[in-house]
Order: sequence, then C-alpha cells, then structure tokens
Amino acid sequence: MQSLWIFKDFRLINTIYIESEIASHPRVKQILQRFANAEVIECSHYAELFNRKAQNFRLQKQDPALILAKKNNQFVLPAPEAYGIGGDKNYYFSHMLNCIYDCRYCFLQGMYQSANYVLFINYEDFAEQIKQTVEQLSDQPCYFFSGYDCDSLALEPVTEFVDFILPVFESLPNAVLELRTKSTQVRRLLDRKPLANCVVAFSLSPDNIVAALEAKTPSLTKRIQALQKLQQAGWPIGLRFDPLIYHANYQESYINLFEKVFAALDVGKIHSVSLGGFRLPTNFYKKIVKLYPDEKLFAGPLQEQDGMVAYAANLENEMLKFCEKALLATIDETQFFPCYESC
Repeated sequence: MQSLWIFKDFRLINTIYIESEIASHPRVKQILQRFANAEVIECSHYAELFNRKAQNFRLQKQDPALILAKKNNQFVLPAPEAYGIGGDKNYYFSHMLNCIYDCRYCFLQGMYQSANYVLFINYEDFAEQIKQTVEQLSDQPCYFFSGYDCDSLALEPVTEFVDFILPVFESLPNAVLELRTKSTQVRRLLDRKPLANCVVAFSLSPDNIVAALEAKTPSLTKRIQALQKLQQAGWPIGLRFDPLIYHANYQESYINLFEKVFAALDVGKIHSVSLGGFRLPTNFYKKIVKLYPDEKLFAGPLQEQDGMVAYAANLENEMLKFCEKALLATIDETQFFPCYESC
C-alpha cells in the first residue's frame, strides 16, 4: 500500500514547468497526459527556478512541482570514490534531480536550493554519451550508477526511463548498470527478461530507522519482498547498507536487519553487498540543520573534520567493524564492497 500511496502522491502534482525549447517534445506530451489537472507553465531554463536563491526546501517538499527540462552537457560523470562494486572505471548519470522520498539524512537537501523535481527528457543524449564512454574504454569493464541524484525506480511509471535505458545496456556487454532504489516499483523489470549486466540495488535500513528517518519510503518488509521477486525472476540484486545510523541499540537493530534480509534471499546469488557510514559535507550539514533544527539525528555524536561531518572516528569504526563482521559471517568476501577505507 505504501508504494501505491507514493505513486498517487506523485500524480497529485499541481504545477509543471516546461522549458520552452522542449514544449512540443513527444515525451513531454506523454508525461503531461498523466497530469491533466496540473497547471502548466513554460520557462526558458530550469535553472532559473531550481537554482533560485531564498527557496525553502522544507516548505517546497510539501508540494513540489515537476520541471521538465533538457540537459545540455555532462550526461556522464566520474562516480565518487565511495561508489564501486568491483570495477576501476565507475561513472554516474542523473536523468532526474531530487527524490520523491524524504529521508532526513539525504545530502540532496543540502546540495539543492529547491525540492522540486527536475526530469531531463532527452534520454537519447544520455544513451549516446554512455555508449561513447564505453567505446573509449575499449574492452575494459565499466560501471554506470543511476540513483545518485534521485531514486532510480520510484517514478518509473511516469518517466519510463529504465524502459528506455535497459536496451542500451543490453547492447553493451562490457558495461554494468546499477539501479539504486528504495522503491518497490519493480513491475516493469519483472515483465521483461532480466539483464545479467544490470544490478538492482536496494538501500536498506532497520525498521526503526525507516520509521524515524525515511519518510514516504516503502517499509523494509516491502523492499525485501521486491528484492525476493527480482532475484527469483533472475535479476542480479545488490544490498546497500548505507548510511549506518547510530542509536543506542544499533547492534541489535542491524543484526535483526541482516537476518531478515538474508533469510528471504539466496545469499550465494546476491551480486554485491556494500556498507557505508553517515557523512555529509559541512556546508550541506549546516543547511540541513537549519531546515530541521529539532531533528535528533543531528544532535547525535557527530564531529566535523576535513570539510565533512560524520560520527566520531572511533564510533564510526566500531559500527563499521561490527556490521562488517556480521555480514561476512553470511556472505562471501567476493560479494562485499565496503564504501570506506579499511578500519
């Protein structure tokens, strides 16, 4: 029911901005058909709305608008160092900016001025640069991550981006696509033949963290059920335990989480498992604290160092070591990709 509520919520968008240059694009017209009652406003460029100063992210999050735009450059970018599931050549791309979920720890709140959603509708340009990147690397394996600036699947019924991009990767056997998500919108994947070079990776947290900090997301149980269906259908799946959130009973919470997840899956067929700590750039952190001054998460044992805010090093190492040991008691080391330096 929760994922259905999210989809219904998205359909209730009241305002849609469209860049004038793409107003007649077939993909724009198709999307507008889903929002017959929305007010449609043309603009010259999405940045004039999205990057405008003096916007209130928290207030906009209550009634975000959709902005349909055309991206003109930087379709594919080098992935952050923390992103990696076995390859040296890692890239990310963002067909959308912002997420329909409202996770309190999300860095997007600190990075963007606006909570409105931006959807870049020129999918073909993303595909072309992905192909060019693969060609430049010759036969080297390369990895592309979707879900850095948005959720890869949450709006798939509207955007149909995954439907578009999967055939592209089907023709690129040396390239691996990761779709990172918290969404249970997996029907379109289940309706087609699985791709060996597409990993559907779910971000997972203990039940108490989902309830406290991951507003509007599907429950842990619903995410596990989606993972189970995907694995049974033959899709490579990934587990992303990131970020770890400290709380008094964190050891019990994460052990329960791991037990629930692995009990539902064929552990030997899991593509990859990653683990990461909570950290935010200092300027992002300060901005988010202003938005949510009463949030208990930000009153926790955090420290600033080298331009980042994170748990104190000894506490972070304790949490990472504990969870790493627990994971490696079940999975093989070849499946494990920690998103941190060795503790």
